[in-house]
Formats: sequence, structure tokens, C-alpha cells
Amino acid sequence: MTVRVRFAPSPTGMFHVGGARSALQNWIYAKQHHGVFVLRIEDTDAARNRPEWTEGILNALDWIGIERGTYEGPHFQSANADEHRAAAGKLYAAGRAYYCDCTREDVQARTGSQYQGYDGFCRDRGLTAGPGRALRFRTPDDGFTVVVDLIRGEPTWENKLLEDFVIARGDGSPVFLLANVVDDMTMGITHVIRAEEHLPNTPKQQMLWDALGVKPPIWAHVPVVVNEKRQKLSKRRDKVALEAYRDEGYLADTMRNYLMLLGWAPSGNREIVPWSVIEEEFRLEEVNPSPAFFDEKKLRAFNGEYIRALDAAAFSAACQPWLVGTETIPPPPWRPEDFDPAAFAAVAPLAQTRISVLSEIVPNVDFLFVPSPEIDEAAWAKAMKDGAADLLDAAAAAFDALPSWDAESLKAALEAVGAARGLKLGKAQAPVRVAVTGRSVGLPLFESLVVLGKERTLARVEAARVRLV
Repeated sequence: MTVRVRFAPSPTGMFHVGGARSALQNWIYAKQHHGVFVLRIEDTDAARNRPEWTEGILNALDWIGIERGTYEGPHFQSANADEHRAAAGKLYAAGRAYYCDCTREDVQARTGSQYQGYDGFCRDRGLTAGPGRALRFRTPDDGFTVVVDLIRGEPTWENKLLEDFVIARGDGSPVFLLANVVDDMTMGITHVIRAEEHLPNTPKQQMLWDALGVKPPIWAHVPVVVNEKRQKLSKRRDKVALEAYRDEGYLADTMRNYLMLLGWAPSGNREIVPWSVIEEEFRLEEVNPSPAFFDEKKLRAFNGEYIRALDAAAFSAACQPWLVGTETIPPPPWRPEDFDPAAFAAVAPLAQTRISVLSEIVPNVDFLFVPSPEIDEAAWAKAMKDGAADLLDAAAAAFDALPSWDAESLKAALEAVGAARGLKLGKAQAPVRVAVTGRSVGLPLFESLVVLGKERTLARVEAARVRLV
């Protein structure tokens, strides 16, 4: 049997990190078993059927390493509408489904509860198809439905507690439950690896597989992804869009590594490991069924580690989108013609050890490429206290007198200026840093001054001195 797995997102305008995790798990499982990964776009909701949203899914998959051309698809669920309707007709003809004209209000009036499920009122009324008549699947009256799940064992449902569920709406259009099953059958899917939130649907879908005379796939429901409050990640409340992390400057390798740790861990008490190790060691049956905490602080720390592991050329290349801007990343505050690649190359190693996401490269180096730095007013107020004017005057004079413009000489000169005023170097350099870079934190000051150059450094110190008057 050739293993065939599928990833079936809906085009919603964003790519959920939980969906990305499921896609990677399917991708690895297919590769491990020399199988096929199928991408199916579930686009039957016309309001969500926009080409740009589908393109967003393809781009997001490309970014995490599931590149177009290496998998089957994308298939579109809407193209399979005839098969969906045919399956509904087959179930009706076999007596496994019946038409129902009950409204929600009707059911509530009979049961006396808005929470009780459908009561089977139309089971034996013999209704035929007609406007406003939904098609319901006739669930077995007794017995149990057992779902064999690679992660969760054998969840079991008592059939009589499962209501006769709708498989086609009053207008004849099949609902998700049926369409999903028919698509998996049509595409020969052997393993369904998906989020835990779909588990309640599974006994109903397994009944449909059985009723249509096809052996159900092997199921695997991976744990739900939750936030720090142990609430399921929500796009209304949480930062869940994969694209947002990409555009903030998370590396694809970081994201792939971290997503795979949501419910699983490699051997040896390791977390940051090469992708080749994850591909080799990942086992679906080892996935923990408990909810998986998406810890953005941990992800950020991971990303810093990955950034520091890049060689100089790879780091420079990774920074490029933020140095020039793209369709989704805003342009930097400098004019393109003012960017100096040599100056960037000189400070890049200093920045690489300090940033956690690539977007942080801009505030670390922008002072080199703008005519004058944008002043952080809070930093200015803290640094430019009594005595700052005198210190800046003295620093400028000491810098100007240096025979050599190098980091050690600049540091020694400012140390002497500070010592003469009873200040340690940290205090002495604060007004100079803000004057030159506009911020109170950043790259090592003296190495930065070397790259900025003597003329621009002295001009900025003088501009700050004038502002203090």
C-alpha cells in the first residue's frame, strides 16, 4: 500500500501556525514511508474562494520547505462537487440517509431544550427531496463506533448517542463531513493526520466510509495548540499567522524546528536539532496527545540561536528583505542610495549576536545610513541630564584630537573624559550613544563610531550639543 496523506486547508487569508504544524507532520510521514503528500484546498465556501488566499497558502508552504512541485496538487474541493452529490444520492438510495424538513425551532419545541441534538422525527416519514429538506445520515441504533487512532488509542462512541447528522443541506449541497470523506476516498488517502479539533467528527466520518463501502483511513489526531492561558490559539486573540512570523524575521528553519516540538520531542533531551534529524526520528505514535503550548518567547529564543549559527554570507542574505523592503515588509528609513554595503558588512557580525528576529537589524544599523538619527525622546531625557553638555564637549574634543580613529582609542578617550568627571564608562558613553545613534541601546558603541567615521560622529555630537542649549 502506498501511503497517501493530505493537508486540506481552507483559504482564509492567513495560514495558522497550527495548520503549518499539521502540514509538516503529514509531509514528514509521507517522506518516511516513501508516500505522497496531497494538497487539497477546501474552497466550497464561496466567500473564501479567492485566488490570492490560495496563493498565500502555497507561499507559506514554500517558506516552511513544502515547495510546490514536490507534492500532488493543489486539488480544489469545489471541483469534486458532482462526486459529493453522487455519494449523497447513493446513501439515500441505500436507505442510509433520509430527508428531513425539521427546523431548529421544531426540534427545540419537541425536545424542550436548545442543547439536545436531533430527535430522529423524520426517520420514518418517507420524505423525498425538496426545497428546504436536508439529507440526514441514519446512524445505527445500537453498538459502538471505535476509531483506531495512532496517537489516541481507540476512542469509542456509543452509536445511540450520536444524532442523525446532516450530510446535505436543504439546497442539495453536501456539507463538510460528507465532502471531506468523498474527497479522501477519491484521492486514495490512506492516513488522515489532522488537528484534535476534528476528533468529534471522526466517528461520523468513519460511519460514512463504512456506509459507502470503503475501508476508513488510519487516523491520527495531533494535539490542539494553546496559548499561555491554555486556551486554543485563536486568530481573533492570538498571533497565529505564519506570515506574521515570517515578516517579523523568524527563519524558516526555526519555525519548522519549533512547530515539530509542539507535542513531540527528538531523542537525547534536545530541542534545537537539524531538520534531517527531525525527518529521521519523528514518529506519529510518539506524539503526546496533551495540548501543546505555543510559547512565543521560547520561539524567539530559538530564532536567536538559529540566527547566530548562520555564516556571514547567509546572515547578510537573510537580512536583505529588511534592508530594502518587500511587498509585505516595509522599506527601511534610509534612501536606497544611502545604503552602504561595506558599512553594513562591517557591523553585521556585531548585530548578528544581538538580534532575535531579523526585523531588529533595522533599528540596530539605521544610524549608519540616515542623514541624522531619529531621537528616542525617552532615551534622550534619561541620558541628557545635568553635565551632559560638558561631557559632550569634552568627548568631541578628545575624539577630534585622536591620531587614530579606532575602537580602542575611542574607548580610552571617553574613559578619560568620564574619569575626569567621576563617571564610569557606562555613564559616560550614554550621552554619546544617544547623540550618535538616537537610542540608548544598540551595537557596541566604539566599533559603531569607527564605521560611522570621524566627521559624521563629531557632527552628531555637535548637533546634540546644540539641542541641549
